[in-house]
Amino acid sequence: MTRQKERGSGGVLALAALAMLAVLTLAAVGVGAALAQRQRVIAAADAGALAAADTALGIHPGIPCEVAAQVVETSGAALVACELEGVVATITVSARVAGVLVTAEARAGPPR
Repeated sequence: MTRQKERGSGGVLALAALAMLAVLTLAAVGVGAALAQRQRVIAAADAGALAAADTALGIHPGIPCEVAAQVVETSGAALVACELEGVVATITVSARVAGVLVTAEARAGPPR
């Protein structure tokens, strides 16, 4: 009699396994997308710091921190802080990634 009651349970287990696999796949895709967005914020910080340092060196016209803000905003992030020590620029950038505020800091200037 036990076999009669268990008939069809393999299909239910297979469906449960497929549902679990789908959930895990969606979670992995979400984490991957968040990590890619985080890298975008880091790249925005790097680009902004380089732009500020180049402007401070006179390579590009303008005010270093304003130029950095324009570059960062073009990347979809916001400039939080900008400091210049001579021609060395240190900036902090932030953006929302999957509802979480992500910040990145970058420093650029001539070689020492």
